[in-house]
Amino acid sequence: MNPYSVFLLEQPPLPTDATMEATVPETSPDTAIPPGLTLRRTLRGHDDEITSIAFSPDGGRIASGSWDGTVRVWEADTGRQVLRLEGHEDWVRSVAFSPDGGRIASGSDDRTVRVWEADTGRQMARLEGHEHLVLSVAFSPDGGRIASGSWDGTVRVREADTGRQVLRLEGHEGPVWGVAFSPDGDRIASGSVDRTVRLWEADTGRQVARLEGHEGPVWSVAFSPDGAHLASASGDRTVRVWEADTGRQMARLEGHE
Repeated sequence: MNPYSVFLLEQPPLPTDATMEATVPETSPDTAIPPGLTLRRTLRGHDDEITSIAFSPDGGRIASGSWDGTVRVWEADTGRQVLRLEGHEDWVRSVAFSPDGGRIASGSDDRTVRVWEADTGRQMARLEGHEHLVLSVAFSPDGGRIASGSWDGTVRVREADTGRQVLRLEGHEGPVWGVAFSPDGDRIASGSVDRTVRLWEADTGRQVARLEGHEGPVWSVAFSPDGAHLASASGDRTVRVWEADTGRQMARLEGHE
């Protein structure tokens, strides 16, 4: 059995007084399923470890990136693999759909970002410039730009259509593992091994805030839907929540072991 799989889990609505129990189909592998979730489908096909995953905006498809150097696209309802995107020359670290669902971006250890047509799998662009592994990718809300974070400590922002680099964001003192655009597209957040989160103006590249408090590498960042808050996840086993405008830490979420 291929050990490299994507698990699609489902959490049904529950009454407030219900007891949550894990339901594992008899045909599923011996996998620990969190309480309250049901293993709906297992997607198999990658030949090595899977590093990243993203739903299309309409929820109909799933993209996954792997150490096998490919991006696979699956039907979410059936689990059928519909595309195998090949072209990267090393591990794929990150995948993201464009807001309209028409394109997929992937970042790789081959130091490139590739842009693919989501329907056909055709490679539309090969974006170069990073001097080391590409660890994270994100589309701007309008789909016009792609931000990428790298082991070289920079965030690059490029035009999605032409691949032209429009910004190089420097300031981090270690690899950048997470990048995200604010919902209005005005700011970019980045998280780094240097234990900081930085906020940048998306138009000018000016650093507007340096958020400190984590005691370990920052692996991931995400804005709230209204853009008022920013969450960051760290190797210190905490999630911090910050005010996006002021950089003030609002919460420290603990519990991970």
